[in-house]
Amino acid sequence: MSFTVAAESPLSDDVRALVQALNEFTYGLTPAEHRHHMTVEQMAEPDTTLFVARDEQGAPLGMGALRRHANGVGEVKRMFVKPEARGLGVGGAILARIEDLARQEGAARIVLETGSNFDAAKRVYERGGFQSCEPVLDYPPSAWTAFYAKSLSA
Repeated sequence: MSFTVAAESPLSDDVRALVQALNEFTYGLTPAEHRHHMTVEQMAEPDTTLFVARDEQGAPLGMGALRRHANGVGEVKRMFVKPEARGLGVGGAILARIEDLARQEGAARIVLETGSNFDAAKRVYERGGFQSCEPVLDYPPSAWTAFYAKSLSA
């Protein structure tokens, strides 16, 4: 299956449906106090760029966002690939677009927080060159979270 990845507004109905699918997925795996979700409205703020993967017919397959922080730090947020599109390279392609944009904008480092039991997501990040690290930004450490970072310096 071929697909494209492009920056889009998170405010469309089909992206809202992706966000809802991601939320439902995480609800079953992570206690509420350990979820760090952004709403679609937060994703539409100027500090965040959302990338959406779509199939040849334009149906959304997955998404991921770059959120910009101070001191040259970019954060990967809201990564999700629909179950039927997993294993096709969608997550890696979205992650590459996020990283490319962070590099273009001069970010020195890109970080993320994910569920400690999200094994498929952790494999995507590790294949993308991310390394497990201590807690990042202002996220508290917990048994439910895993943290990753990647230097973008030359």
